[in-house]
Amino acid sequence: MASTSVFMATPVSRLSAARLPSVNKNSAFFVKCMSNDTPSTSKTPMATPPPPPPPRAPKVSTKFSDVLAFSGPAPERINGRLAMIGFVSAMVVELSSGQDVFAQISNGGVTAFVATSVLLSMASLVPLFKGVSVQSKSDGIMTSDAELWNGRFAMLGLVALTLTEFVTGSALV
Repeated sequence: MASTSVFMATPVSRLSAARLPSVNKNSAFFVKCMSNDTPSTSKTPMATPPPPPPPRAPKVSTKFSDVLAFSGPAPERINGRLAMIGFVSAMVVELSSGQDVFAQISNGGVTAFVATSVLLSMASLVPLFKGVSVQSKSDGIMTSDAELWNGRFAMLGLVALTLTEFVTGSALV
């Protein structure tokens, strides 16, 4: 519904006579205003423009050299995931058997490490080669940035654990 408002404008006597020469000095004039916020009453309705398309996600490169580049999505994530598994498993074995990291490696830990590394690396690379970005699966508490920071801390923890055990010559726990 169109709203109509009528208001009294400034009397002509206050306006310049040069602008309105034919208007009487003591007369007043009215201005009629109508809003255009509703469709007109004509038979053709006003067409609304279609909503703009959503922004496109940037294309993720699936080239081997891009995925495994120094600043690519794979190296730090894979190293961080391996460090998280390595740190937790080193602490669990140390708590259960009392062996330090070097004893764990010499008692068959290398084969377990290689098998875990290959399995986890392949599982991490498959989505990246299919074009799935790391940030697309990131929401809530489990964000891609949280995974990076947890991996970094696990790398530092594993290095600190092995250095401490090397300096002291015994298991940490």
